This record gives sequence, C-alpha cells and structure tokens, in this order.
Amino acid sequence: MTIQPTLAQRSIFHGWFVVAAAFAVMFVGFGSAYTFSAFLEPLQRDFGASRGSISLVFSIAGFLYFALGLVSGPLADRFGSRPLAVAGMILVAVGLAAASAARSVVEVYLAYGLGVGLGVGCAYVPAIGAVQRWFVRRRGFASGLAVSGIGLGTLAMPPLASLLIASVGWRGAYLVLGAIALVLGGGMSLLIENDPKHRGLGPDGDPPRDAAGANNAGGASVREAIRSTRFVALYLSCLVCSFGAFVPFVHLVPYARDHGVAASSAVLLLGVIGAGSTAGRFFLGALADRMGRDRSLIMVLTGMALAMAIWAIAADVWTLAAFAFVYGVFYGGWVAVLPSVVMDYFGGRNVSGIIGILYTSVAFGTLIGPSAAGFAYDVNHSYTMPILISAAANIVAALMVVAILARSGTRAISAATR
Repeated sequence: MTIQPTLAQRSIFHGWFVVAAAFAVMFVGFGSAYTFSAFLEPLQRDFGASRGSISLVFSIAGFLYFALGLVSGPLADRFGSRPLAVAGMILVAVGLAAASAARSVVEVYLAYGLGVGLGVGCAYVPAIGAVQRWFVRRRGFASGLAVSGIGLGTLAMPPLASLLIASVGWRGAYLVLGAIALVLGGGMSLLIENDPKHRGLGPDGDPPRDAAGANNAGGASVREAIRSTRFVALYLSCLVCSFGAFVPFVHLVPYARDHGVAASSAVLLLGVIGAGSTAGRFFLGALADRMGRDRSLIMVLTGMALAMAIWAIAADVWTLAAFAFVYGVFYGGWVAVLPSVVMDYFGGRNVSGIIGILYTSVAFGTLIGPSAAGFAYDVNHSYTMPILISAAANIVAALMVVAILARSGTRAISAATR
C-alpha cells in the first residue's frame, strides 16, 4: 500500500517564497541604485557639474532609503510588509522614469534622489524584516540568501546600465531600468507575507506551538530595545562604518578611469563587488549561524577595513578587481548578518521597527560619506584620504562591537526574549 503525501508535505515551505520576493526587491531596488556610478560621468558631462555635486544625488537617495526604515519598519509590523514593498517598487520605477526627463542636476536630485530613495526605503526594511520571522534555525542563511539580491543586482545592473547608456543614452537607460523595477520588483513583492502563523505554521515550517514559534511571537518593545547597551553598540558601529561603506559604489568607476582603466572594464568592477557581495551574503550568512553572529559581525567589519587598504594602493585593473571582490565579500556579510543579530537580540515582535531605527545610522553615513569623498576629490584630485578614512572607520566600528558587547556580557535583552 502506497501512502500519499499530504498537501503540506508536498508543498514548499512558503518562507522560501518570502525569501525569493525579498531577493527580487533587493535585486531591483539596490541594483538600480548602484548603477549610479555608471551614470556619474554622463551626468557630469551633460550638466557641467562637479564630481562632488553629482555624487550628492546618490547620497540623498542612500540617506532616504535607510532613514525611511524608521517609518516603514513600524508600519510593516502593524499593517504588513507586502503593501509597503509593492509601493516601494512603484516609487523606484517612477523615480527612474522621472530622472530620464530631468533637465538639470536639481531635477535629478528630485527624481532619482527622492524616487529611488523613498522607493527602496519603503521596501527594504519591511522585506528583510518579514524574512526574519519565517526562520529561526536557518535565519542567517535565509537572510543572507535574501540580501544576496543586492549583490547580484550590483553584479548585473551596472553593466546593463552601461550597455543601455551606450545604445540608447542615459535617459533611455533610466526608462528601461524603471520598467524592470515595476515588472520584476513590483510583481515579486506580492509574494511577501509578514508571519508564518497566518498560514498555520511556525518558523522553519515547524508546528506553530513549538519553542521556535514562541521565540518569534515574543520580543522586546522598541523602547526596551533602543535603550539597551547592545543596541547602542550596533547603532554606533553602523554609523561609523557607513561613512565609508558606500564610497566604492559611487567612486570606484571614476577612480579606475583616473588610473587609465577603460570605461568598459571600469564599470565591470562594480559587478565584481556584486559577485563578492553575493558570495559573502550567501556563505558568511550561513557561517554566522554556526560560529555566532556577534563574532561574524566583528569579522566582516575588520575585513572591510583590510579591503579598503588594498584599494588605497591599487593602480591597475587587476588590483582593483581584487579589492572589489574582497570588499564585496565582507560588505555582503555585513548586510546579511546585521538583521539576524537584531532578531537574535530583540525577538520578532517589533523586528522591522527596530531594524528601521538601526538603519537611520547608516542613512547619516550614506548621506555624508560618498558626497564628502567627491568633494575631497574636487579639492585634492585624489581619493587617497577618503579611502584611508573609510578603512579607519571600519576598524573603529569593529572595536566598538568588541568593547561594548564584551561589557554587556549576558545582560542583553535577548537573554529574556529568546
């Protein structure tokens, strides 16, 4: 007699569909944002603007898509992640389309900066927060898989943008990217769901009443979380790290061009960051589940600093490619591990809201870092100082985590909420 599997046994755990949807949001949103380096020279040329003023476009967008998590995270906890993710992808598409019609740098600020910035800000924290609730045992792996969309987006989208710019101009390129954001990002966002209990499941597909489900149901309040020593540690660490974390995404291509690298090869360096980032998010996220996410966070911050040291002495395409890959690996690990650390410490009840508040630190760093590096170049015609400052910032960020986590010991709120 053959025993037929039940529907539940035949079905794929829906958490993986949530991961796939979050992956698509990251791929489209951040992939579109990180094409900016490919547009920097055409925009600078057509509008007769300085490198610093053009770099400010990315800084505005970056500030918004991290700062808006302060609002989108709590809204996702209350109303669900799906509507915010869908709205975010629509805003990205509208912003890119509007940028294609810009007639001045100010209009690029408004279209790209506000459209892409607000769009990614609406979608990012709700999407990644939803993933955290669907997993416990494999949370680091699932989170890493979801945010690997950022890495693959960085790998695929800048070369695509470069090809589009060469064939249809930068205005046509923005239109095509906007269509991709609407169709792929908006469509996949419909698969996002906030919590496995709505499907009668617990995290990892377990029965809803087990310990894992209880873990996700409880957790610290937002007030308790942000007043804890560990949250302060994470916030300060992210703030310091992020001053330099996004400088390569804006300035690596022009740096390479300044050192005689052909335009076609220079833009591929962003793809190398994306390849490394994908590997880092995928493998370091899984590794963090085994070696401990605290220690993994310290490791990736240190690795980002060492990669910056390579950039400081790089002068040819192969050395720059080595920097790009190594930096991508550790940057990807940082992005993958951070949300899981928040979930570990503070539980699932308000995870999106807490992540959103944490990411305001990254917003301020993103607003200042890339544009400051551009203005420093305008003054000195060199990127050496911004690169070295970025490396030092990552070391300081790692030391903050070491010192404050060691001090807090087992007194974290997470001990009461796990």
